[in-house]
Amino acid sequence: MHELTRSTVVTAPPARVWELIGDFAALGDWVPGVPPARIEEREDANEPGAVRVFTVDGKDVAHERLLERDAAERFYVYTVLDLPLPITDYRATLTVREHPEGSEVVWSASYEGSDDVVPQMEELVGDTTFGAGLDALRARFA
Repeated sequence: MHELTRSTVVTAPPARVWELIGDFAALGDWVPGVPPARIEEREDANEPGAVRVFTVDGKDVAHERLLERDAAERFYVYTVLDLPLPITDYRATLTVREHPEGSEVVWSASYEGSDDVVPQMEELVGDTTFGAGLDALRARFA
């Protein structure tokens, strides 16, 4: 099992940060380069089992299924159904926690795959998605 984690501290209270990032359908609202998502398989985007679908130029490019969400604890867990890398058992968690300076946002993932896929996952998921999203949050709440 491999793991990757990115985190940042923002100067806003956890409830305010969660209001922005806690909606499973709203990833494209705060992560640069992520298109708006449509929700399939559930009426409510925040109900486990909901699938968010990202479309670019009329083509579906990614599907992610919500596995668990707890608004009171400010976290959700999801899996990516079609990552373009040879991995399995992908499970990601996005969490907002109290921090003396405001909030800590932690975005982590675990997955199975050969050791040679780890650098690609670190770049594609860790830096390009998680890192860019957390950088944007820090700038937004600065």
